[in-house]
Amino acid sequence: MPKSATEVMQEVLLAAVIEGIIALKDASKGVPNTLLRDLNAIHANTTFGDLPPALQAAITANVRAGFNRLLKEGYSVSTGAPPQRPQARPPERAGEHHRRPQRSGPPKGGPGGKPPRGGRPGGGGRSGGGGRGPKRP
Repeated sequence: MPKSATEVMQEVLLAAVIEGIIALKDASKGVPNTLLRDLNAIHANTTFGDLPPALQAAITANVRAGFNRLLKEGYSVSTGAPPQRPQARPPERAGEHHRRPQRSGPPKGGPGGKPPRGGRPGGGGRSGGGGRGPKRP
């Protein structure tokens, strides 16, 4: 039975973490203070360049092995380029122009095509008075 992508990724990541820890131990050459210093230097904002060289090499090798493992398991791995989308419509031919259809019927709004007073359909504001305050005689 083939493994799910989740199972494959869990195995790849577990192997990467274990090999990273082993690389840190090897880089410290058995000196506990060096190992502790290297571990304490790793935090949430650590970049790849901030890591010890041995750990960088282990991560690089594990990324390559992880992609190869995914390919071996039958999963597709794409390149770094974004996928190309098909064009929404074919390009226009020379001399051919598309126009919007003409609307039929009276224009929206009040007389003369102006919007009704108050900015709402029907001409009134919330109170129905036109939205301009009390009317003066």
